Amino acid sequence: MAWRTCVVLLCMTAVLADSDWLEVKIEQGPVRGRKHRGGDLYAFYNIPYATGPTGEERFKPPLPPPTWTDPFNATAEKIVICPQNGLIFELFPNILDVKEDCLVANVFVPDTTEKDLSVFVYVHGGGYNSGFGNFYQGTQFVGAKKDFIMVTFNYRLGVHGFLCLGTEDVPGNAGMKDQVELLRWVQKNIASFGGNPNDVTLVGSSAGSASVELLMLSKSAENLFHRVVPESAGSLAPWSVQRDPLDNAKTFAREINELAVVDDINSLEQFYKTISIDALTAEPFETRTDSSLLFGPCLERNTNGAFLTESPLSIIKKGDYKKLPVLYGFTNMEGLLVISLFDTWKVKMNENFSDFLPADLKFESDEERQQVADTVKKFYFGNDPVSNESVLKFIDYYSDVTFNFAILWAAELLVKSGHDQVYLYEYVFVDKWTPVVPHTDDVRGADHCAQSYAWMDPLISWFPQTPEYRKMRATVREIWHNFMKTGTPVPQGSSLPEWPALGRGSSPHMVLNETLQLRGVLLPERKRFWDSIYDKYYQDSVPPGSGAESVALN
Repeated sequence: MAWRTCVVLLCMTAVLADSDWLEVKIEQGPVRGRKHRGGDLYAFYNIPYATGPTGEERFKPPLPPPTWTDPFNATAEKIVICPQNGLIFELFPNILDVKEDCLVANVFVPDTTEKDLSVFVYVHGGGYNSGFGNFYQGTQFVGAKKDFIMVTFNYRLGVHGFLCLGTEDVPGNAGMKDQVELLRWVQKNIASFGGNPNDVTLVGSSAGSASVELLMLSKSAENLFHRVVPESAGSLAPWSVQRDPLDNAKTFAREINELAVVDDINSLEQFYKTISIDALTAEPFETRTDSSLLFGPCLERNTNGAFLTESPLSIIKKGDYKKLPVLYGFTNMEGLLVISLFDTWKVKMNENFSDFLPADLKFESDEERQQVADTVKKFYFGNDPVSNESVLKFIDYYSDVTFNFAILWAAELLVKSGHDQVYLYEYVFVDKWTPVVPHTDDVRGADHCAQSYAWMDPLISWFPQTPEYRKMRATVREIWHNFMKTGTPVPQGSSLPEWPALGRGSSPHMVLNETLQLRGVLLPERKRFWDSIYDKYYQDSVPPGSGAESVALN
């Protein structure tokens, strides 16, 4: 009887694989995926990779995932997302399913009989406060190449994922621990889908990009992946790690309940553990003038299971991390992310520019702060007020303080620490559908994470694809695919221009446009300017309750 059962099961599996369905056996039980509407691949949606703690346990690390015996149909019509502000529901009406236990993965498998396929895991962005794994699917890319598997996933967001009190029940970094747990799940299960757990590339954009870099620096994620692609953000950005997480927790508690008791840590913890999840996510995401976020990763106390106990700057400078191949860069107008605020902010900048200095700078006095503000404003805007005529300088300023300097600084320090596999680029491609920058006649620039849109397949595509855009997309996909397969963006034998790794002189970098161009140092004058500021005034992050301190860089 046993052999007959085995024969039946083998036949069923063969039928499933040859039809519109594919069934695989993972550690939790059998999972069924379905042929994607675009063909050439199978899609598995909403597979629980862990169990998200709920109720008063909601800030703890993820728990083991559920198990089952009957096949799990990974074909849900709605997209599971983690609790977040309601703005996202205006973009995606009627297709989202919000769950407090939201830790699910999506796996996209090419229609091939090949095994030991490369794997890339994508970490979504959204300022650590919004987004979901299935926003980018990469299905065209997967189906066309047929030699790799893609995994996307959710992680806890905002206060739900990044409240950091330093207590046993709220240690901090729940969202980052979700990401580590996903990578462990991939190691355990990706072979069942035909993937190679020893060939994993980790990719992220925006906050996902900073996450990718932090994962490379964290001992808790070591050996879970083998190459990293941080797109348009880095771990040294003023928003990427909380400067003073306990103060942020108190501030937010007062914002959502002015009667909240915040000075006693036990009362503050109880407030967050007992308030509804809806109340925690009701406040709209706020773009702050100092390029900071209330909630994001933090330095934890040195306890069992901690994700990060030392600042990224310290880890990088000491070289105390596993040095993996890194494909690293940004667009030429990252600051377009806040262009909608320009008409309001230009007035405020002229009134008090010091409010717009990045949050990771600390000064001994108001006079010193004002002096630095005057120096920075003059560097970007000269002696003139911020106005419509200086909108491009405004974009440069926010590109640098929010994204560019952090990436250039980290890249330089990575190389100094002995990291010889860092490849740097600037993405500059635009076409006729790229919006003109406001208050200019015909200036266009590549917006925040434009390179991610170029090679991935977002759920929403805002502009038609011109022949020029399709050509650029093919080039970016070739580069990313090369890196995923070989650890270099342009391997030997490629038709693309030679692209050496970054050297100690912060050169070279590749300009990604219709024609690729290898150039020297990227934004040298602006980088030197911010070096002079950060050398003197940088404030490193501290664990909860430590009190922010100014830390010398040298």
